[in-house]
Amino acid sequence: MEAIHIAAALVVPLLWGFQFAVVKAGLTVLPPLFFAGLRFAVIAAILIPFVARIRGPEIWPIFLISCFMGGVNFACSYIGLTQSPAGIAGIANQLWTPFTLMLAWPMLGEKSSARMVIGVGLALCGVVLSIADPGLKISTIPTLFLIASAFGLAMGNVLARKFGPFDPVKLFAWVSFFTAFQLLGLSMIVEGGQIEALQRASSSEWLAFAFTVILGGIAAFTIWFWLIARFSMARVAPYALLQSFFAIGAGVAFRHEPITPTLILGAIICVSGVALSQWPISTRLRNEDGVQ
Repeated sequence: MEAIHIAAALVVPLLWGFQFAVVKAGLTVLPPLFFAGLRFAVIAAILIPFVARIRGPEIWPIFLISCFMGGVNFACSYIGLTQSPAGIAGIANQLWTPFTLMLAWPMLGEKSSARMVIGVGLALCGVVLSIADPGLKISTIPTLFLIASAFGLAMGNVLARKFGPFDPVKLFAWVSFFTAFQLLGLSMIVEGGQIEALQRASSSEWLAFAFTVILGGIAAFTIWFWLIARFSMARVAPYALLQSFFAIGAGVAFRHEPITPTLILGAIICVSGVALSQWPISTRLRNEDGVQ
């Protein structure tokens, strides 16, 4: 990976990490499924006029990707966030990385190097340590939702590479289109008070919504799809573990969430695992990546 690819791989977890704290602000008023569905509806409305029409053979793969990367991922993530600190949610979500590497082997035939496996394992230990911090009293049910969200994101990423490469903006536009129907439909079934929530929303909630649409949504996912179209999942996925570090920082800075020594230690271990899995870059991996 060249400098521009590494920079792009760092911007994505930064935006996603901050997004956990931002979404917490929006969820104080808006129901979680409605918030997520409305987010994807606006993204689709913005992007679809600027991308090519979806072709027949693409409909099923993109719909399938949307079910996991959009529906499962965001439904479970937003529900879990209603009862979890932003920092913990950002860390728990990182379980999608080992899920991705496990799924990439049988589904894509991608085998990770020993250094990558050790690095990801170390990062996973950091995630588990952070979640298990007794001082934070994390509830079981929200954590299970966040773990399910991580699995959905992992499956979506693997499917995007399996059926791709796709044009990144086109893929995100149509994934957003299908996801909006899934989440808004589910919201109509299991949630209530959507109109009242929109009327009560303040400028803070709408600013949070704008962030999730423009930066956490359009910008971050476009960059991410661009990266996974060019590199193996084993090369790209570990960078996203840095999201936990950014999520903790955003939670403390903007949500005044508690920070404990165990949480800090977990974040340090997680980041160390990422560094081990990504540096130094061997000549063999440079050749396998096939940078375009």
